[in-house]
Amino acid sequence: MSLYLTLKWIHIVSSVLLVGTGLGSAYYMFFANRSGNLQAQAVVARLVVRADWWFTTPTVFIQPATGLAMAHMAGLPLSTPWLAASLALFALAGLCWLPVVWLQLRMRALAQQALDAGSDSLPATYWRHARWWEALGYPAFVAMAVVFYLMVAKPTLWT
Repeated sequence: MSLYLTLKWIHIVSSVLLVGTGLGSAYYMFFANRSGNLQAQAVVARLVVRADWWFTTPTVFIQPATGLAMAHMAGLPLSTPWLAASLALFALAGLCWLPVVWLQLRMRALAQQALDAGSDSLPATYWRHARWWEALGYPAFVAMAVVFYLMVAKPTLWT
């Protein structure tokens, strides 16, 4: 297999891990938060943080590295419309993700503290963080969905 095809394979697999982990984590955290079950919330928050470190973080670096390498090998300037839009949307998703990481760490700690204290509910701070976590997740997911479209369709956006 050529270097280009190897990079393409890595790029595709890492994009699936990036978006799949994000969507799966969001799904479980969203519904755990609505369950009212403190133990479930603590476990899911802990696992969401773990998934971000194990899967999302490496792919955040792999995606641009492989994508930029393939663009260079293909002779595509970064000003190519679909590529420039993809990079901007990837950056937008990243700007949403960075505070989400901090929020998840805080939510994990707050849920565990409440569980350890024998509480039957989470503090207001947890719910404030959860609202921000959710609000930041929507634009990040939409941005990545559009990036998938741009990578596959490579449309002419402007000339």
